[in-house]
Amino acid sequence: MAVDTNAPTAAAADYGTLAQKLTAFMATAKAVAADGLTWSEFGELLLALLRMVVTTLDKVQTLTGEEKKAVAMGAVASLFDLVADKAIPAAVYPLWIVIRPAVRSIVVALASGVIEKLLPMVRA
Repeated sequence: MAVDTNAPTAAAADYGTLAQKLTAFMATAKAVAADGLTWSEFGELLLALLRMVVTTLDKVQTLTGEEKKAVAMGAVASLFDLVADKAIPAAVYPLWIVIRPAVRSIVVALASGVIEKLLPMVRA
């Protein structure tokens, strides 16, 4: 059964502050991932989160670019911590325990590059 990766974005749309949006997004992402998740679906959730965070943070004038990026990277790490385990088959879970920190670092580093590519699209 496919996961509705649009549900977290839709849930977050009703809120004004980034904290409220993140809370709604994460709660819904956790709910949709409860029965399992593919890595493709995780990627869709990750991109949706980044679009939402970058769009919201781009309007904030009180933070520097580096502070905004740190907030976005924290959101990515939180999403990973919340749902990435749902994308792992039970048979390889013992290996996952060992490689999880490295995979998390790679996902966060990749998201950093994606943020740089999203900024021009958000501002256009």
